[in-house]
Amino acid sequence: MNSKLLVICGPTATGKTNLAGHLAKKFNGELVSADSRQVFKGMDIGTGKDYIKGVKIWGYDLISPKKDFSISVYLKFAKKAILDIARRGKLPILVGGTGFYIKGVVDGIPTVLIPQNEDFRKNFENKSVEDLFEMLAQIDPSRAGQMNTSDKKNPRRLIRAIEVATWKLEHGDKKKSSAISHQPLVLMVGLTSSKNVLERKIYKRVEERIKMGIKKEIQDLLNSGVDWDDQSMQALGYRQWRDYFEGGVPEEVVINEWAREEKKYAKRQLTWFRKDMRIKWFDIAADSYPGVVESLVKKWYSSI
Repeated sequence: MNSKLLVICGPTATGKTNLAGHLAKKFNGELVSADSRQVFKGMDIGTGKDYIKGVKIWGYDLISPKKDFSISVYLKFAKKAILDIARRGKLPILVGGTGFYIKGVVDGIPTVLIPQNEDFRKNFENKSVEDLFEMLAQIDPSRAGQMNTSDKKNPRRLIRAIEVATWKLEHGDKKKSSAISHQPLVLMVGLTSSKNVLERKIYKRVEERIKMGIKKEIQDLLNSGVDWDDQSMQALGYRQWRDYFEGGVPEEVVINEWAREEKKYAKRQLTWFRKDMRIKWFDIAADSYPGVVESLVKKWYSSI
């Protein structure tokens, strides 16, 4: 059985899927998406689902946009897909920009297997983010101190952190692994470029998605019963349109806000990935980078 896993990661708009598709054709591989937005059905344009002719991509359209999706569900799916690809003698290529998903597949996340408790969560539905953070700080001050500004303002993450901290108090801090059993040899390739290049690519991609019909896609989702408060509609590229559809905000304002948020997201992605010293980085502005990456993968893939 093939015991190797290729990872293509980096910030948004760097052409990760296209490169991964090229490498899949060269090395008899299949792709596994590591994107927390692409799991939702009917959300194609805003999430940037790319399709490569002749290459199978796992991880698209896993769940209805009316339902919630968790990393624990993703990891179960991804591990099964990667093992299936490897058993058939092909190269699994994990590709995407959701760093938490990639970390979960490659290294495992001990807390991910701690079960969700809906009854427990209902107790916090009406709490403010300030109250939730204060509760977390009292139960697990270490975890509270590790949270960034985005985490502190996200009630879902705060409630999950409280849930995990409470579970640990009740059951002891037992470490569980969510990584792939019999870990494969991993090569991690990161794509990036200068701030100016990335920002131009991000704005161009936003414009392309407008032309492709993102507004119609969102309207179709709403007509099908998807609600603005559903987890899926909190995704970047969708939540920015709420005020437009509910009235009062011009399209130009939405587009500019969307582009700004994409740029901020790219910065957060880079901050996350830069911490992993295993990643070998390539500048997408260099014309020769695909060939250099291909040579690197060839050498790694052919090694014992």
